Order: sequence, then C-alpha cells, then structure tokens
Amino acid sequence: MADGANATLAGGRRGEADATSGTPRRLGGDALLAAVAAVFTVTQLIFVHPGMGLGWDETVYVSQVTSHHPAAFFSAPRSRGVSLLVAPVASWSSSTELLRVYLAVLSGLGLYLALRCWKGLFPARVLATAGAFFATLWVTLFYGPQAMPNYWVAIGALICVGCFLRAWQGLPGRAAPWGVVAGTALMAWMRPTDAVWVTLPLLVLVLVRRRPLLLLALVGGLAAGGVEWVIEAYGWYGGLGERLSRASEIQGGLGWNLAVDDQMRSLGGRGLCRPCTGAMPHPVVTAWWVLLPFVAVLGVAVAVRARRAARTLIPFACAGTAALPYLLMIGYAAPRFLQPAYALLAVPVADALWHLVRTEHGRWRPVAATVVALALTGHLVVQLTVLEGTVDRNIESRRDWSRVAGELHRLGVRPPCLVTGHESIPIGYYAGCSSGATSGNNENTTAAEILDTARRVPVAAVTGPGGTTPGYARDWTPHRVTDLTVRVAPRR
Repeated sequence: MADGANATLAGGRRGEADATSGTPRRLGGDALLAAVAAVFTVTQLIFVHPGMGLGWDETVYVSQVTSHHPAAFFSAPRSRGVSLLVAPVASWSSSTELLRVYLAVLSGLGLYLALRCWKGLFPARVLATAGAFFATLWVTLFYGPQAMPNYWVAIGALICVGCFLRAWQGLPGRAAPWGVVAGTALMAWMRPTDAVWVTLPLLVLVLVRRRPLLLLALVGGLAAGGVEWVIEAYGWYGGLGERLSRASEIQGGLGWNLAVDDQMRSLGGRGLCRPCTGAMPHPVVTAWWVLLPFVAVLGVAVAVRARRAARTLIPFACAGTAALPYLLMIGYAAPRFLQPAYALLAVPVADALWHLVRTEHGRWRPVAATVVALALTGHLVVQLTVLEGTVDRNIESRRDWSRVAGELHRLGVRPPCLVTGHESIPIGYYAGCSSGATSGNNENTTAAEILDTARRVPVAAVTGPGGTTPGYARDWTPHRVTDLTVRVAPRR
C-alpha cells in the first residue's frame, strides 16, 4: 500500500496507459462499459420477467411510498433507501411491470457509473470483464430489477472504493472525494451497517496515513446516508443502541456463527436460507464460489508483482470486511448479502483472468485462453440455469399470495381491512389490507387491538400448514384457501 501516484503510473501496464490517453481510447472504453451495462439491463428484462410479483421484503419497502397499499411494519434492521429509490414510480403507479423495468434500467445505469469510477486504475478490458462477471451472477441478475437494498450497496461500494483509489493515488480530477461521499452515502442510505463494514479498511487507512480530506469524505458520506436511520432510531426505538440491539435480535443475535456452509447451500437459488438445512447444491453450482477467493488472491499477486498493489489490495480488503459479518456472525444465509463483496472482488478477479490469457507484452496464451473461455462459458450456463429455476419458483410463490388475496376478497375481506398471522405482510399487500402480528420479528399489534379493529373493518387471520390458530380467532369462521386456513372475523 506504499505505492504512490508516481509508482502507480510508472509501474502500470502499457494497456493502462493506452486506456487513459487519447480521446478515441476514452470513447472506446466508455462504449465498452456502456455495452456491458446495456446487456445487463436487457438480460434482466429477458430472464427476470417484469410481471413477477413483489416478494415479501419488496412489499414492505414499496408499501412505504405507495398510495395504493397501507404501509407494512418496518422492522429495526431496515432502512428507507429502497423506498425512496422506488418512489418515483411506486408513488403514483401500482404497476409491477413498470417498476421492474424502471429498476432494471436504473441498475444498468448504476453499474455503468460505478465502473467508470475505476477508469485510469485498470484498462477498460479489465473493467468490462469485472462488470460482466458481476452482472452475470444469477444473484445480480435476479435482484437487479427488484426493490431490494443489496445490489445498491454493491454499486455504492464500487463507487466509493474506485473514487477513493483515484484520490489516494493522485489521478487527475477533483471530483474523486465527492465520489467517495456519494458512494458511501448510497451504501448507508440502503444499509447503514453494511456501509460501515465496507468502509472499515478505508477508515483505518486514512487514519494511519493521515489523509483528512478522505477521512472527511468517508465520515461525511456515512453521516449523510445514515442520518435518517439514526433519527428514526431515537424517534421509534428509544435510541441508536436499542435499534441496533433489536436489529441484532431479529437477525438471530449477532455473534460467532459460521455461515459459510449456509451461504453455499443458498447458491442453488434459495432467496433466504433460514433455517439453512438440506443438501448442498451440485458441485458445479458452487465451484465458482469456492474458486473466487483463489482467483482474487492471484489478482492481488499480479498487482504486487506489477508494483501497483494498492489498487487491488484495497478493494480486496473491503470485500473481506463486507463479507465477514455474513460469513461469521449470523446463523443463516441469503445469497444477496454477499453482493458487495462479489462486486469488489470482481476487479482483481478480472485482472487475474487477463493475466492468465495474455503475457505482459500483450500476446495471447492460446491454451490458457481456451481453458478460461470454456470455464467462463460453463459458468455463465450454470448461472443462467440457476436464475431460471429461481425465477420460476418465485413467480409461483407470489402467484399463491395473489390467489389467497383473491379468495379474501371473495370472502368479503376488502380494503380497508386487516390480515394477521401466517405471511400476513405479503398477503395483506396483495389484498390491499394492513398487516398485523402479535409476536415475532414483525410484532406491531396486540390481540385486543385486532379485536377492536374487527368491529370496524374486515379482519382475517391466516394459519399456515401445521400452524396453531391464534386465541383471538378461534371462534371465527374457518375457510380453506390453498393449503392455508383463513378465519374471517364476524361483522358486528
């Protein structure tokens, strides 16, 4: 990390100089990054059908800003960033298709802008490869057009670290510190705790090296993005410590929990692995995940040998701290949690792949190039296969919620109304009702309040397979809806 601006520029490859000199080269690099982002956007719209209904977490975020549905309970770990992100569409339209297209286009634009922040640090071909690697992971394609925070934390991480490196190594341009502020704020806006983990190596580095401007940019970005979350903590949860404690409780209690195997189980297309049981996916599905850190380490070794260690070691370190809480501190897994780590590791991985297929003098290594091309082709096929299965399962599960909502309407449970019990948040959203829970992570009401509400509006209590009917609804008329039991409160 001791290499400075002069060492960086002098020790770079010829391709790096070519990538940053001359207008035609700049335009060519921009066009390449734009092409990657455009293909990413189109691929989302092809494979993740815009008509796919909203998922559980999406209904929470979208309901906060739409006028077509009551706002669902907003638990302690959540942040308002996603709700604000979707507000330009969700505030006036209830069309899921329009929202998906909007988010797909926005995610493509975000990827392009994030990759551009790394110009001058790596050749355009490396950045395009990094973008393509990250963009073709099934988890990136699946969550890109969804109202979820993790992809946007990943984009913020790329912007923050890329601009940090530009400022750290003295590359031309005065906007880099502002890019650090913007990227850090975007992360904190979406998930404040993730922003702290990603920026931890950067904060340590600027404190040790005494770089006050970059320290101010990092702290300012964290403050700008996280201020609403902190204010809300004092307004609703009794303070920041109480909110963090409640968030930890909802996540199963943060502490030593080895979740590496859980993350591997989730790679087969499971959106949430909690509890994470069952067999591991086929080795062909998890092979890329096992190889990823080794290829990234090769990228670090390449950078050290070329005397440009900082630009690779820093994103590598930030990827490690971003992944640490989700690999070692929670007792469950979701593949989307590691998106920021994947985005940051994509840069050294891409650099390593180009090192494998080309010599320092730009000549191709035919055998290595063939092997890498075949491996990447197989990797792409696996990712798209997992994506297709994941999309199909989610479409069906969300149709189930829509069918239950339709049956509730037939039973007279129409807005304004209240749904409680099993999966009350998504079912309530699809039915246009408020949702309530008397226990669990989304506890927001009591049995007495539910009974009082039933005197004024239709109320339904949903019991899942093998579940127990809540005491307040035992005398209500039961109805069988799919594999659920729905009890509707008598009107008085």
